[in-house]
Amino acid sequence: MSMISVAEALARCLALAPKLPVDDVPLRAASGRMMAQAATARLTQPPFDASAMDGYALAAAGAVGNRFQVVGEAAAGHGFSGALTAGQAVRIFTGAPVPAGAASIAIQEDVVRDGNTITLTAPTAPRAHIRPRGQDFAAGDTLAPRVLRPADLALLAAMNIPEISVYRRPVVAIMATGDELVPVGGNPNQGQIIASNGYAIAAIAESAGATARLMPIAPDDREGLAHVFGLARGADVIVTIGGASVGDHDLVGEVAASLGMERAFWRIAMRPGKPLMAGRLLNAAMLGLPGNPVSAITCAHLFLVPMLRAMQGQSPEIAVKTAILGADIAANGPRAHYMRASLQNGIITPFASQDSARLALLANADALLIHPEGAPALPKGTQVSYIPL
Repeated sequence: MSMISVAEALARCLALAPKLPVDDVPLRAASGRMMAQAATARLTQPPFDASAMDGYALAAAGAVGNRFQVVGEAAAGHGFSGALTAGQAVRIFTGAPVPAGAASIAIQEDVVRDGNTITLTAPTAPRAHIRPRGQDFAAGDTLAPRVLRPADLALLAAMNIPEISVYRRPVVAIMATGDELVPVGGNPNQGQIIASNGYAIAAIAESAGATARLMPIAPDDREGLAHVFGLARGADVIVTIGGASVGDHDLVGEVAASLGMERAFWRIAMRPGKPLMAGRLLNAAMLGLPGNPVSAITCAHLFLVPMLRAMQGQSPEIAVKTAILGADIAANGPRAHYMRASLQNGIITPFASQDSARLALLANADALLIHPEGAPALPKGTQVSYIPL
């Protein structure tokens, strides 16, 4: 099977990732979730003209030296029940309803009080320090669908919306494969390594709004692989790590096919990450990541994250930015190269080594510099594209 482009691979991955059903959840559980529809305010905020300052509500805007008789008090949650007439004032506190008949508010620093009489030491303008009814929003105003941030939750609460319709979080089952892998905290024998990639893939999935399940390490035998695949039933996305190449012990594709996988593609024109595989298996989207850590993590950023966003009704588009190249780079071959790089003050510099097994370099990278397939050598100072990490 020939290699396909990154763009074509992404399109096929997205075709495997339809929107998930909608859940109605309490507002307290909605943080980071994608709204399925607009929310409509059930009341007006503020519901009355409110004081923006501590001071005095005046029956009229006043000049320096004007005097008013204090006839009551208004605090937040406890308004003044009467109406002001000429020459009257009410002691008022921030958030309190502005009394009927009030034309302005004088802040307490601009007033001298003697008993129940106040004298202005600074002028007050009409409607000064009064927040008008509905200044924030009115009943019937809407909040457009978005990924809910903390301020959005406060706004929805102020709109008196106790629960919200959101897309269900995708469940991602992550299974690392290979006899060479040992769980974190284990004691690897000669020829074995710690299974580390799953932690990054789980974190990437969760940062995209998913719920991640780390499965047991799958051995390099058909029966063991089939068993771990079975444990992944019920997930929306099954992610395998390793075993998708062409070696004698790379059995993921074979076992997945025996379980009914409908393959969308295998092998893409990119590095790191050429042996990427995708399809549908066990009523889930399946993404077979390469085993090398840099390849697996890079492919997760480029393909898994857009899939998870699409499943939650979000735009799958990856943020691509531009910077100035800080070092010369050689001409590229037939595969798009996503190069680990440092980014400082708008200057992006690829690391000298791009070995896909060097996880420490990826941990120190700020960005993936995109060197397109067939691109010529680029001198220092060229504007290039990159994906932030």
